[in-house]
Amino acid sequence: MNEKKRPAKTKRGKVLPFSMDAGFFFERAVSSLDRYRYDKALKYFRKAVEYEPSNPVNHCNMAGILSEMGDYEASNEVLQTVLEEVDPAMTECYFYMANNYANMDLFEAAEEALVRYLEQDESGQFLSEAEEMIDLLQYELDRPTKLKSIKSRHGVYEHDQARALLEEGKFAQAVKMLEELLRNLPDFLAARNNLALGYYYLGLFRKAMDTVGEVLTQDPGNLHGLCNLAIFYQHEGNHEALEELAERLENIVPFHQEHVFKLATTMGILGRHNAAFGHFKRLLRGEDTSFDASLYHYAAVAAYYTGRRSEAEQLWNTVRRLDPGSSVSDYYLNCLAQEREHPEAGPFPVNYQYLLPFEEQMKRWEVSDQGIPTDLKENPLIRSSFFWALRHGDTKTKLQVIQALGLIADREVEEALQAFLLEPEEDAYLKEMALFVLRNLGVSQPLPVRSGATTTMVDPSRVTSELPVWQNEWQAVVDLAMEQMKRNFDLQQQHDMETLWADFLTRLYPDTPTISHLEGWAAALEYLTAKMHGLAVTYDQVAQKYNISASTARRYVQRVDEVCGVKEKIEAIFPSVQ
Repeated sequence: MNEKKRPAKTKRGKVLPFSMDAGFFFERAVSSLDRYRYDKALKYFRKAVEYEPSNPVNHCNMAGILSEMGDYEASNEVLQTVLEEVDPAMTECYFYMANNYANMDLFEAAEEALVRYLEQDESGQFLSEAEEMIDLLQYELDRPTKLKSIKSRHGVYEHDQARALLEEGKFAQAVKMLEELLRNLPDFLAARNNLALGYYYLGLFRKAMDTVGEVLTQDPGNLHGLCNLAIFYQHEGNHEALEELAERLENIVPFHQEHVFKLATTMGILGRHNAAFGHFKRLLRGEDTSFDASLYHYAAVAAYYTGRRSEAEQLWNTVRRLDPGSSVSDYYLNCLAQEREHPEAGPFPVNYQYLLPFEEQMKRWEVSDQGIPTDLKENPLIRSSFFWALRHGDTKTKLQVIQALGLIADREVEEALQAFLLEPEEDAYLKEMALFVLRNLGVSQPLPVRSGATTTMVDPSRVTSELPVWQNEWQAVVDLAMEQMKRNFDLQQQHDMETLWADFLTRLYPDTPTISHLEGWAAALEYLTAKMHGLAVTYDQVAQKYNISASTARRYVQRVDEVCGVKEKIEAIFPSVQ
């Protein structure tokens, strides 16, 4: 008989240890999250914080739940506590805070938190998300983000900013940024190459040469550095070194488009147009470059220089189609047509820069009432040509450039003109013109002006430094004449009017006449200035402008002429002037 088995005696069960620690509550919180029970998850994360108050992760988990529940303000309070009391190095909290502020439509605060994240965070864990948020904030705030650097990118962001400034023609700003960047990252060769270009665009040739030399010392095969050096050799007139380097560059066939473009433009600048044409044609076969009007222009120039007239015409016609608002293609196509009609005149000058030749630009602006158009003011090639001509052009060109810079009128112009005042060998009249433009730009603080080995401080707000005083009524005459003349007289003529008035007062000082009839003196200055520049003018015309009689205008003109001998000087230049 089988014996029935008795059920085993139940042993008094052992109680398993139940650990109520932060890990336990974290597990419960995660489990609640999986079931979308945010209220319970928050409760458990709070308990985890109580058990481990020094663990920033617990705080961040709690802040994350608050954000998911839409309590962005409370979430940010937790994150602020982490940064102030728990772990100031946990920079990702700034990114979380930026998201919360953005969800509350507090875009200024979101920007501030995001900038702090990017400028302090070393890992870049949320870099791509942060860059997307930058786009959003720029759209909402309708302005660029106030960001100076991205720490996790180790200078790449600053370099991109500086390169953009170079492309915009803001060379002085770019140079300052690159100099600062290289103090912290001396081995950043791309930045050093761009610094060399910045110096070159500003006309600081020796600095440009030294800087590109530093690049090639570290990397002798650096293509950008070699191309820059070749251009600098050409400027320096070092033909032997240039020939050797140019032959070396002609044998290079780059793979990357950026290198192909750099080599193509360099070969064009060096006059190696066959090599340039080959590289430009390679670029035009690329999908990303086939709609770039400027690239077709470069290829057209290379084609023209190598005798491919029909191909150059086709390329400039493509430029016209791709960029119908530009006058560059029309100008060169017109030159081609004139060359066909008058072959005896020989080839016409062409320029790789995608803009009108400098002389043509000046000619058009001189006859235009509108001055330099805004889009051209901001064109980096035009700005570069101005800054370069200011340092290396002849006297006439420099005078034209100073007047043109007065029309551009921005901070870069102020810095360029102030640097021009420190050039010891520059013409004194050109420096007076530069001071005149600076005065018109609102510069009032005394500026150093160097002549030879002597440097003096000059107040640009004063018409002349020859007189110990400058009375209000004297300035009132200048202001009245300037108001009437500014529409029909260029900057040089306006400056010469001021100079004439200062000369008149200086010759008579201290026995200067009482100025009681502003209109008479102002009319005399305008009349004589017009005559000095060969402009047609009569006493009746100036009298009508200043609401005085022709006899009054004549009387004041005679008084100024008696002192300054203006008509005698005019006779020497324009013998027929009466």
